[in-house]
Amino acid sequence: MKLALYLPNFRDKVTVSELEDLTALAEELDFDSVWTLDRIVVPEASDRGELQFPFGMMTEFPKALPVSSRGEWYQGWPLIPWLAAKTSKVRIGMSIIDTPYRAPGVLAAELATVDHLSNGRLNVGIGSGWMPEEFAASSAAHLFPRRHAHVRETIEIMQGIWGNDLFEYHGEFADFERCGFGAKPLQDPHPPIYFSGLKDPKRSAARIAKYDLAGWIGIQDTPEELANWRTAIHRELEDIGSARSVEDLDICSMIWFVITDTETDQTPAGKGTNLLAGTAAQITDTLKRYKEAGLTMPLLWPPFQDVPVSKTLDDLKRLTEEIMPKVEAS
Repeated sequence: MKLALYLPNFRDKVTVSELEDLTALAEELDFDSVWTLDRIVVPEASDRGELQFPFGMMTEFPKALPVSSRGEWYQGWPLIPWLAAKTSKVRIGMSIIDTPYRAPGVLAAELATVDHLSNGRLNVGIGSGWMPEEFAASSAAHLFPRRHAHVRETIEIMQGIWGNDLFEYHGEFADFERCGFGAKPLQDPHPPIYFSGLKDPKRSAARIAKYDLAGWIGIQDTPEELANWRTAIHRELEDIGSARSVEDLDICSMIWFVITDTETDQTPAGKGTNLLAGTAAQITDTLKRYKEAGLTMPLLWPPFQDVPVSKTLDDLKRLTEEIMPKVEAS
Protein backbone atom coordinates (compact mmCIF):
# COMPACT_ATOMS: atom_id res chain seq x y z
CA MET A 1 0.00 0.00 0.00
CA LYS A 2 1.39 3.38 -1.06
CA LEU A 3 0.76 6.49 1.03
CA ALA A 4 -0.29 9.85 -0.38
CA LEU A 5 -0.81 13.18 1.34
CA TYR A 6 -3.74 15.42 0.45
CA LEU A 7 -2.48 18.91 1.24
CA PRO A 8 -4.96 21.09 3.20
CA ASN A 9 -4.81 24.00 0.74
CA PHE A 10 -8.61 24.18 1.07
CA ARG A 11 -9.08 25.55 4.60
CA ASP A 12 -10.37 28.73 6.21
CA LYS A 13 -6.75 29.55 7.04
CA VAL A 14 -3.51 27.85 5.99
CA THR A 15 -0.07 29.25 5.29
CA VAL A 16 2.39 28.52 2.53
CA SER A 17 4.92 27.66 5.22
CA GLU A 18 2.57 24.99 6.62
CA LEU A 19 2.05 23.47 3.18
CA GLU A 20 5.81 23.47 2.72
CA ASP A 21 6.38 21.70 6.06
CA LEU A 22 3.81 19.01 5.21
CA THR A 23 5.30 18.46 1.77
CA ALA A 24 8.85 18.24 3.12
CA LEU A 25 7.79 15.64 5.67
CA ALA A 26 5.93 13.57 3.05
CA GLU A 27 9.13 13.49 1.00
CA GLU A 28 11.22 12.63 4.06
CA LEU A 29 8.86 9.78 4.97
CA ASP A 30 8.99 8.40 1.40
CA PHE A 31 5.34 9.01 0.61
CA ASP A 32 4.37 8.09 -2.93
CA SER A 33 2.70 11.39 -3.76
CA VAL A 34 1.38 14.76 -2.62
CA TRP A 35 -1.90 16.13 -4.01
CA THR A 36 -3.73 19.44 -3.93
CA LEU A 37 -7.48 20.12 -4.04
CA ASP A 38 -9.22 21.90 -6.93
CA ARG A 39 -11.69 24.39 -5.47
CA ILE A 40 -12.32 27.59 -7.40
CA VAL A 41 -14.96 29.23 -5.18
CA VAL A 42 -17.08 28.79 -2.07
CA PRO A 43 -20.49 30.39 -2.70
CA GLU A 44 -21.90 32.51 0.12
CA ALA A 45 -24.97 30.28 -0.10
CA SER A 46 -22.78 27.49 1.28
CA ASP A 47 -22.43 29.39 4.57
CA ARG A 48 -26.22 29.15 4.93
CA GLY A 49 -26.36 25.49 3.87
CA GLU A 50 -28.15 26.46 0.67
CA LEU A 51 -26.02 25.04 -2.14
CA GLN A 52 -27.99 23.50 -5.00
CA PHE A 53 -26.41 20.12 -4.28
CA PRO A 54 -24.48 18.53 -1.39
CA PHE A 55 -20.75 17.91 -1.84
CA GLY A 56 -20.15 15.63 -4.79
CA MET A 57 -23.93 15.29 -5.15
CA MET A 58 -23.69 12.70 -2.38
CA THR A 59 -26.70 12.75 -0.11
CA GLU A 60 -24.63 11.88 2.97
CA PHE A 61 -23.21 15.42 2.98
CA PRO A 62 -24.98 18.71 3.73
CA LYS A 63 -25.58 21.40 1.12
CA ALA A 64 -22.59 23.27 2.45
CA LEU A 65 -18.83 23.15 2.13
CA PRO A 66 -16.61 22.74 5.21
CA VAL A 67 -14.81 26.02 4.45
CA SER A 68 -16.29 29.52 4.72
CA SER A 69 -16.88 31.68 1.65
CA ARG A 70 -14.59 34.19 3.39
CA GLY A 71 -11.89 31.58 3.95
CA GLU A 72 -8.34 32.20 2.78
CA TRP A 73 -7.65 28.96 0.93
CA TYR A 74 -5.18 28.51 -1.91
CA GLN A 75 -5.97 27.43 -5.45
CA GLY A 76 -4.71 23.92 -6.12
CA TRP A 77 -3.37 24.28 -9.65
CA PRO A 78 -0.74 27.06 -9.06
CA LEU A 79 0.67 24.96 -6.22
CA ILE A 80 1.64 22.15 -8.63
CA PRO A 81 4.68 23.80 -10.28
CA TRP A 82 5.65 25.12 -6.84
CA LEU A 83 5.60 21.54 -5.53
CA ALA A 84 7.72 20.47 -8.49
CA ALA A 85 10.38 22.96 -7.43
CA LYS A 86 10.11 22.14 -3.72
CA THR A 87 10.51 18.37 -4.05
CA SER A 88 12.78 15.85 -5.74
CA LYS A 89 11.26 12.41 -5.08
CA VAL A 90 7.57 12.55 -4.25
CA ARG A 91 5.05 12.52 -7.10
CA ILE A 92 2.66 15.48 -7.40
CA GLY A 93 -0.88 15.99 -8.65
CA MET A 94 -4.22 17.71 -8.16
CA SER A 95 -7.18 15.60 -7.09
CA ILE A 96 -9.00 16.26 -9.06
CA ILE A 97 -8.78 18.65 -12.01
CA ASP A 98 -12.34 19.66 -12.90
CA THR A 99 -11.91 19.68 -16.66
CA PRO A 100 -14.86 21.99 -17.59
CA TYR A 101 -13.03 24.92 -15.99
CA ARG A 102 -10.09 24.55 -18.40
CA ALA A 103 -9.59 24.51 -22.17
CA PRO A 104 -8.45 20.94 -22.95
CA GLY A 105 -5.61 21.91 -25.28
CA VAL A 106 -4.23 24.50 -22.87
CA LEU A 107 -4.46 22.06 -19.97
CA ALA A 108 -2.65 19.33 -21.93
CA ALA A 109 0.20 21.67 -22.88
CA GLU A 110 0.57 23.02 -19.34
CA LEU A 111 0.61 19.53 -17.84
CA ALA A 112 3.37 18.50 -20.25
CA THR A 113 5.48 21.45 -19.11
CA VAL A 114 4.92 20.62 -15.44
CA ASP A 115 5.99 17.04 -16.12
CA HIS A 116 9.35 18.45 -17.21
CA LEU A 117 9.53 20.83 -14.22
CA SER A 118 9.04 17.86 -11.90
CA ASN A 119 11.43 15.61 -13.83
CA GLY A 120 8.62 13.20 -14.70
CA ARG A 121 6.79 13.08 -11.37
CA LEU A 122 3.36 14.37 -12.41
CA ASN A 123 0.09 12.52 -11.76
CA VAL A 124 -3.06 13.74 -13.52
CA GLY A 125 -6.36 13.34 -11.69
CA ILE A 126 -9.47 14.38 -13.63
CA GLY A 127 -13.20 14.59 -13.09
CA SER A 128 -16.30 16.51 -14.12
CA GLY A 129 -17.04 18.76 -11.14
CA TRP A 130 -20.41 18.85 -9.40
CA MET A 131 -21.23 22.39 -8.19
CA PRO A 132 -23.35 24.57 -10.55
CA GLU A 133 -22.38 27.68 -8.61
CA GLU A 134 -18.71 26.96 -9.26
CA PHE A 135 -19.35 26.39 -12.95
CA ALA A 136 -21.00 29.81 -13.10
CA ALA A 137 -18.10 31.51 -11.33
CA SER A 138 -15.70 29.79 -13.76
CA SER A 139 -17.66 31.07 -16.79
CA ALA A 140 -18.59 27.49 -17.59
CA ALA A 141 -22.27 27.34 -16.61
CA HIS A 142 -23.18 26.23 -20.13
CA LEU A 143 -21.00 23.13 -19.70
CA PHE A 144 -22.66 21.84 -16.54
CA PRO A 145 -25.25 19.64 -18.31
CA ARG A 146 -22.51 18.15 -20.52
CA ARG A 147 -19.70 17.98 -17.99
CA HIS A 148 -19.20 14.22 -18.27
CA ALA A 149 -18.78 14.47 -22.03
CA HIS A 150 -16.27 17.26 -21.46
CA VAL A 151 -14.13 14.91 -19.38
CA ARG A 152 -14.19 12.35 -22.19
CA GLU A 153 -13.06 14.88 -24.79
CA THR A 154 -10.36 16.21 -22.47
CA ILE A 155 -8.90 12.71 -22.08
CA GLU A 156 -8.90 12.23 -25.84
CA ILE A 157 -7.26 15.61 -26.45
CA MET A 158 -4.62 15.13 -23.76
CA GLN A 159 -3.65 11.72 -25.06
CA GLY A 160 -3.73 12.98 -28.65
CA ILE A 161 -1.53 16.00 -27.97
CA TRP A 162 0.89 14.02 -25.84
CA GLY A 163 1.19 11.18 -28.34
CA ASN A 164 1.53 13.04 -31.66
CA ASP A 165 3.90 15.62 -33.12
CA LEU A 166 0.90 17.43 -34.57
CA PHE A 167 -2.70 16.90 -33.51
CA GLU A 168 -6.16 17.99 -34.58
CA TYR A 169 -9.52 17.49 -32.92
CA HIS A 170 -13.08 18.17 -33.99
CA GLY A 171 -15.50 17.67 -31.14
CA GLU A 172 -18.25 19.30 -29.13
CA PHE A 173 -16.03 21.40 -26.87
CA ALA A 174 -12.84 21.76 -28.91
CA ASP A 175 -12.43 22.16 -32.65
CA PHE A 176 -8.97 22.85 -34.06
CA GLU A 177 -6.79 21.93 -37.03
CA ARG A 178 -3.38 20.27 -36.86
CA CYS A 179 -1.19 22.04 -34.30
CA GLY A 180 1.96 21.49 -32.32
CA PHE A 181 1.64 22.11 -28.57
CA GLY A 182 5.32 22.19 -27.60
CA ALA A 183 7.21 19.73 -25.44
CA LYS A 184 5.78 16.26 -24.91
CA PRO A 185 5.59 14.93 -21.36
CA LEU A 186 8.77 13.46 -19.98
CA GLN A 187 6.95 10.30 -18.88
CA ASP A 188 6.40 7.70 -21.57
CA PRO A 189 3.84 7.52 -23.04
CA HIS A 190 2.44 10.25 -20.76
CA PRO A 191 1.75 11.01 -17.06
CA PRO A 192 -0.58 8.53 -15.38
CA ILE A 193 -4.21 9.65 -15.55
CA TYR A 194 -6.58 8.90 -12.67
CA PHE A 195 -10.33 9.21 -13.10
CA SER A 196 -12.39 10.42 -10.17
CA GLY A 197 -16.03 9.41 -10.21
CA LEU A 198 -17.92 9.53 -6.93
CA LYS A 199 -21.35 8.15 -7.78
CA ASP A 200 -21.40 5.91 -10.85
CA PRO A 201 -19.06 2.87 -10.81
CA LYS A 202 -20.03 1.85 -14.34
CA ARG A 203 -19.18 5.26 -15.84
CA SER A 204 -15.87 5.33 -13.97
CA ALA A 205 -15.02 1.80 -15.01
CA ALA A 206 -15.90 2.54 -18.64
CA ARG A 207 -13.61 5.59 -18.69
CA ILE A 208 -10.72 3.67 -17.11
CA ALA A 209 -11.14 0.71 -19.43
CA LYS A 210 -11.67 2.61 -22.69
CA TYR A 211 -8.80 5.06 -22.23
CA ASP A 212 -6.38 2.72 -20.45
CA LEU A 213 -6.14 4.99 -17.40
CA ALA A 214 -3.86 4.43 -14.41
CA GLY A 215 -6.55 4.19 -11.78
CA TRP A 216 -9.55 5.56 -9.92
CA ILE A 217 -9.89 8.02 -7.02
CA GLY A 218 -12.91 8.04 -4.71
CA ILE A 219 -13.71 9.79 -1.44
CA GLN A 220 -14.35 8.38 2.03
CA ASP A 221 -14.97 4.89 0.64
CA THR A 222 -15.41 2.00 3.05
CA PRO A 223 -13.57 -1.27 2.37
CA GLU A 224 -16.89 -2.73 1.23
CA GLU A 225 -17.48 0.12 -1.22
CA LEU A 226 -13.97 -0.27 -2.61
CA ALA A 227 -14.64 -3.94 -3.25
CA ASN A 228 -17.75 -2.96 -5.26
CA TRP A 229 -15.77 -0.45 -7.33
CA ARG A 230 -13.07 -3.03 -8.06
CA THR A 231 -15.75 -5.50 -9.18
CA ALA A 232 -17.34 -2.92 -11.52
CA ILE A 233 -13.99 -1.99 -13.05
CA HIS A 234 -13.04 -5.66 -13.45
CA ARG A 235 -16.34 -6.39 -15.20
CA GLU A 236 -15.92 -3.45 -17.59
CA LEU A 237 -12.39 -4.50 -18.50
CA GLU A 238 -13.66 -7.98 -19.29
CA ASP A 239 -16.58 -6.64 -21.34
CA ILE A 240 -14.33 -4.66 -23.68
CA GLY A 241 -11.81 -7.49 -23.94
CA SER A 242 -8.99 -5.52 -22.33
CA ALA A 243 -5.73 -7.30 -21.66
CA ARG A 244 -5.41 -5.32 -18.44
CA SER A 245 -6.54 -6.49 -15.03
CA VAL A 246 -7.91 -4.48 -12.13
CA GLU A 247 -4.78 -5.66 -10.35
CA ASP A 248 -2.80 -3.36 -12.68
CA LEU A 249 -4.69 -0.27 -11.49
CA ASP A 250 -4.28 2.11 -8.59
CA ILE A 251 -7.46 2.07 -6.50
CA CYS A 252 -7.38 5.20 -4.34
CA SER A 253 -9.62 7.15 -2.00
CA MET A 254 -9.44 10.56 -0.33
CA ILE A 255 -9.95 9.86 3.39
CA TRP A 256 -9.96 12.19 6.40
CA PHE A 257 -7.07 11.31 8.69
CA VAL A 258 -6.28 12.16 12.29
CA ILE A 259 -4.98 10.06 15.20
CA THR A 260 -6.99 10.58 18.39
CA ASP A 261 -6.21 9.78 22.00
CA THR A 262 -9.58 8.14 22.65
CA GLU A 263 -11.60 5.86 20.41
CA THR A 264 -13.95 7.49 17.94
CA ASP A 265 -17.37 6.23 16.98
CA GLN A 266 -16.78 3.90 14.02
CA THR A 267 -20.49 3.23 13.45
CA PRO A 268 -21.18 3.31 9.69
CA ALA A 269 -22.52 6.76 8.76
CA GLY A 270 -22.12 6.77 5.00
CA LYS A 271 -19.42 9.10 3.71
CA GLY A 272 -19.26 10.72 7.15
CA THR A 273 -17.93 7.59 8.85
CA ASN A 274 -14.73 7.93 10.89
CA LEU A 275 -12.71 5.67 8.62
CA LEU A 276 -9.18 6.90 9.35
CA ALA A 277 -10.06 9.24 12.21
CA GLY A 278 -9.48 7.35 15.43
CA THR A 279 -6.88 5.85 17.72
CA ALA A 280 -3.74 4.26 16.33
CA ALA A 281 -5.31 0.85 16.95
CA GLN A 282 -8.51 1.77 15.12
CA ILE A 283 -6.59 3.16 12.15
CA THR A 284 -4.37 0.08 12.04
CA ASP A 285 -7.40 -2.22 11.92
CA THR A 286 -9.10 -0.14 9.22
CA LEU A 287 -5.98 0.01 7.04
CA LYS A 288 -5.68 -3.78 7.29
CA ARG A 289 -9.26 -4.05 6.01
CA TYR A 290 -8.48 -1.58 3.23
CA LYS A 291 -5.43 -3.58 2.23
CA GLU A 292 -7.53 -6.74 2.01
CA ALA A 293 -10.21 -4.91 -0.01
CA GLY A 294 -7.64 -3.77 -2.57
CA LEU A 295 -7.00 -0.12 -1.69
CA THR A 296 -3.60 0.61 -3.19
CA MET A 297 -3.23 4.23 -2.07
CA PRO A 298 -5.13 6.24 0.55
CA LEU A 299 -4.96 10.00 0.02
CA LEU A 300 -4.66 11.08 3.64
CA TRP A 301 -6.71 14.24 4.10
CA PRO A 302 -6.07 16.38 7.23
CA PRO A 303 -9.33 17.62 8.78
CA PHE A 304 -10.62 20.99 7.58
CA GLN A 305 -10.58 22.54 11.04
CA ASP A 306 -9.69 22.07 14.72
CA VAL A 307 -6.52 20.08 13.90
CA PRO A 308 -3.39 22.23 13.57
CA VAL A 309 -0.76 21.36 10.99
CA SER A 310 1.70 20.60 13.81
CA LYS A 311 -0.63 17.79 14.92
CA THR A 312 -0.86 16.40 11.38
CA LEU A 313 2.94 16.39 11.11
CA ASP A 314 3.14 14.28 14.27
CA ASP A 315 0.34 11.98 13.06
CA LEU A 316 2.12 11.32 9.76
CA LYS A 317 5.27 10.31 11.63
CA ARG A 318 3.30 7.97 13.89
CA LEU A 319 1.55 6.50 10.88
CA THR A 320 4.79 5.52 9.18
CA GLU A 321 6.67 4.49 12.32
CA GLU A 322 3.98 2.74 14.37
CA ILE A 323 1.00 1.86 12.20
CA MET A 324 2.21 0.94 8.70
CA PRO A 325 4.69 -1.74 9.85
CA LYS A 326 1.74 -3.58 11.45
CA VAL A 327 -0.41 -3.13 8.34
CA GLU A 328 2.33 -4.35 6.03
CA ALA A 329 2.97 -7.39 8.24
CA SER A 330 -0.70 -8.43 8.13
